[in-house]
Amino acid sequence: MSENNVFLIDGEVQTPKGNAKLEWLDRNYFVVTFNGKMFNGEVLEQNLEDHTLKLKLNHRVFEVKRKYDLLDLISQMGLDKKKVKKLKELSSPMPGRVLKIMVKIGDKINIGDSLLSLEAMKMENILKSDGEGIVKEIFINEEQVVDKGEVLIEFE
Repeated sequence: MSENNVFLIDGEVQTPKGNAKLEWLDRNYFVVTFNGKMFNGEVLEQNLEDHTLKLKLNHRVFEVKRKYDLLDLISQMGLDKKKVKKLKELSSPMPGRVLKIMVKIGDKINIGDSLLSLEAMKMENILKSDGEGIVKEIFINEEQVVDKGEVLIEFE
């Protein structure tokens, strides 16, 4: 079996069979003709780092990944693990007033978790985590006014 024709579709190894014709309508939409039947398709997501596509084909959603021997080797070596930033502290990106603190000491924080809500220029801004860590200390209280650059939360 040639690695050029092997795909993982929803986690299962698949090898294309028969004659199929693919016609792109634009960057995201396409039509597949297979055994005289037409299937409308759409690219919902593409993740170049993971070599995956999320496709919608006639109202069914599939996750597709091309299978390469090189990707298997990279995975076996453990080099496919994404680097995750280790949080040290969260500083205020602007002056404002802390509306709500969404974490407490001891919480495990992941990328994208909401940490706190900061009002600046009459707009509410949700500060989210750009890394991982555990909340070690919280230096502010709700309704407290903070300056730009002031350390708000420390992580371990």
